[in-house]
This record gives sequence, structure tokens and C-alpha cells, in this order.
Amino acid sequence: MRMLARRLLLPGITTLALTATGCSSAPHTGSADAAAPATLAPAGDGTSQQLDVAAAPEGTPTPAAVARAGGKGRTEQSSLKVASYDAASGRAVIAKAPPGPAPKPTKSTSTPSTPSTPSSPSPTADKPVAVGDVIASAPAPGAPNGLLAKVTEVVGKTDRGTEVKTASTTLASVLNDDKAEGKVPVDPSSVTVEPLMKGVTFSWAKTGGVKFGPEGAKLPLGNLRLDVNAAVDTAPDAPASAGASVSGFVQLAPQVEFSYDGTPGAGSGPRGAFLGMSGDWSSQWKLQGRAAASTGAPKRIPFAKLHSAPVIQVGPVPVVVNLDLTCYVQVEADGRVTLDVQQDVKGDFKVGGSYALGKGWTPVSRSDVKSTPVTATVTAAGKVKGALGAEASVGLYGAVGVSADFAPYLRGEADAKASASSDGKTSLSGAWALYGGFDLSGQLHLQLSLFGTPLFERKIPLGALNREWALASGHAGR
Repeated sequence: MRMLARRLLLPGITTLALTATGCSSAPHTGSADAAAPATLAPAGDGTSQQLDVAAAPEGTPTPAAVARAGGKGRTEQSSLKVASYDAASGRAVIAKAPPGPAPKPTKSTSTPSTPSTPSSPSPTADKPVAVGDVIASAPAPGAPNGLLAKVTEVVGKTDRGTEVKTASTTLASVLNDDKAEGKVPVDPSSVTVEPLMKGVTFSWAKTGGVKFGPEGAKLPLGNLRLDVNAAVDTAPDAPASAGASVSGFVQLAPQVEFSYDGTPGAGSGPRGAFLGMSGDWSSQWKLQGRAAASTGAPKRIPFAKLHSAPVIQVGPVPVVVNLDLTCYVQVEADGRVTLDVQQDVKGDFKVGGSYALGKGWTPVSRSDVKSTPVTATVTAAGKVKGALGAEASVGLYGAVGVSADFAPYLRGEADAKASASSDGKTSLSGAWALYGGFDLSGQLHLQLSLFGTPLFERKIPLGALNREWALASGHAGR
């Protein structure tokens, strides 16, 4: 049986593959990428800025950003770092960071005729933290998903730096009245993979460090690929030749989408925001044999966990995005059908949460998907459904904001009739059909309030989506 390779994150896959539907969830309003342009009013220091959104520089430590208590509403890239953090007590040690990359220039939208200029070093960059300061940090010791916190008490000096007590806060406290919007590709080499069964391989390709996929296949730059070749429970009465298995691959080039609209007049939070994942993906997988009958819920077999915590630089602020994906095989069968089906699926996707002032958070999930059957045969009577799916989540600073479960599947059914006569002749006739499709479900989580938006009372469902299309059908008779 051929092993099929699949790109990580399908979905989303990623996430991911959530959107592989060729359709969208309920229409959303207030999406940051759909909002009308706004005229910016001055922030606390007389300016509002359009901040660049880009991947944090590689190879050098990312300095923390600090919003000073009693300042004029402008957050600065500082010369400080989080030397250690204890999540249980909220205590952190703040120290001076080693020299890092120069701050990226920001673009002012308060005076469009004024050219953008690089940020000048701040005279308060070396100033120790004080009560009321807000710190935004990339991953640090004790804070593997970064840290966004407000200083509530300065405990004192230590040989490692200044020890402080902190409390949770929001992005609104560091992005203030600024605006930001951008897409940042996920570095495939930053993804960690934990195989959960034998027969799983992972490959990726990026500029300056190309790795090749299985069997010498060269991946496009920026792509991730996850291959699986796994046996599933076979029906007890099936012959050896009907051993059940799923093989395939998912391939994805995921990117994080982030936007924030802090236009003055929105109150203590933003006017709009968006957090999500999008990208192009493709997959190919095969289900064959006679799967054992499933009782109750379909049998789900996780085969790999993937994690990435990319740091995106929003002006001076390092924003840590956490992406998690668990890929699985799921089989639902009655133990009677033997099939051999292979399917190619290609498309793009976008999934996330969009916020608009006065309307709250709404889900976003859409995609364009095309599926092509490669082989398809079914024998005997009965039903079977097999999926190569993914549970995905995307959030900020370790808190889940959006979760989704996407499962592209193959479904087969056959209705056969057998007869015998006294002269020893037998006959078999019937019809069979194969379908491709996907199931999508998910929800927006309370932690999206990290943007500084009001806390919603319950999780908001993405809305269960299902789409199915015919792959092949036929009649059998003899």
C-alpha cells in the first residue's frame, strides 16, 4: 500500500483544513479584513500609528516591549527581557537584554503625507520597570508561550535582575490606539512533531534549509508535510488480503493572520480585531480493506501532535501565537464492506475569529476545495466511513482563542443481493457508491478577550458544516 504524505496544519489543516469546504460559515460582520477604512484620531501623545506586522527576527533574542505607567500612550521596544517567570505566583525577574535587532520602522496614519521614519532609541529604554508598567515578551524561561502582564509590585533587586509581581492584562494595554494588520508565514522548521504511532514521518522545506519529502519528493519552500501509513482494526472474519489500513499525507503552508484596530473612540478596547490561520493545502489519502465494525462513536486514532509558537512583531510588540494540531484517523464501519479508495484534495482555507465594536465576536471559516477520486472499488454489502482529520487550535500567549475539528472523509456503501438455485447456479447483483466530503465543527473561546474586548458569556460555535460529493458508483452482477 502506498503511503500518502500530508502537510501539517491542514488544518489546518490547521487548523486548518477547516475551511476545506468550498463554502463559508454563517456570514460574519466586522471582520478586520473587511472593515471600512477609518479616520484615525490622535492617541494620547497626539499620534496614531499603522504598525508593521512581520515575523520576529531570527537568530537574535527578541526584546520585550514595555508600556510605561503614566506615559503618553506609546509602547516602546525596550532593552529589557524576562529572565524568569513563575506562573503559579505571577512573579517575574526582569533584566537587561543582550543587544538585539534594531526596531522596525512604523508607519504613521495620522499624517499620511509624512514619510515613515525609523523609531529612535527611547531615553526610557533602560529604565527599570515600575508598578503599572505592562510587559509583552517573547517566550522566556518559565513562559514558553511568552508573557503579557502588568507589574503590580516591585519586590526588589536580585543578582539576576528586578523581581516583580504581575497580573494578566490585554493587548489593548500595549497596542493602545494603534492599528495593525498583516499575514505572517509560519516557519516550518519551528514546528515540533510528536508521532503517536508507527508509520508517521514529517518533512518540511524553507529558504536556506531545504529538506526533502519521502521518496525524494521535493517540497515547495515554506511547506510542511506529514505522512501516515497506519493499520486499523480489521473485521474478524475478513481474509488476510482484506487487512484494513489508512495511508496518506497532508501538505500545508500555513500563515497567521492578525489585525487590531485601536481607533480612538472605541473606549478601553479596540474597534476591531481578527486572529486566525489561513493558507494553501493539499492532501491525498487512501482507505482500503475491511474495517472492523465500530460500536457507539466512531473509533478515532490520533497519530501525531504538532505545535508551533511563532512570534510576530506588531510594531515594537512581540505577540506570541500558539498553534496546535492533532492529526487522527477515524473509521466507522459495519464490518462487511471491503473497499479500495484513493482521493486527492486541494484547496485553500481561512479560519478564525473576527471582532467588531457593538457586534462582538463572530466566527470566520471558509475555503475553496476540489477533490478528485483516483481509484474506487467496493465489494459486498454494508457501509463504511473513514476520515483523515485534524483537531486544531490557534491562540495568543498560550491561551486558546479558536479551535476547530476538520475531517475530510471517504464514505462507501453497497447493497448486494445473492441468490442460488437447485441446479447449483448462483448470482450476485447490487449497487455501490462512494462519496467524498468533510465535517467541520469548532468554537471561539473566551480567551479571545486578550485583545481587550468584552468577555463573552459562553463559547461561540463556528457552526457545524458538512459537504459531500459523489466520487464514483456502479453496479455488480454475475
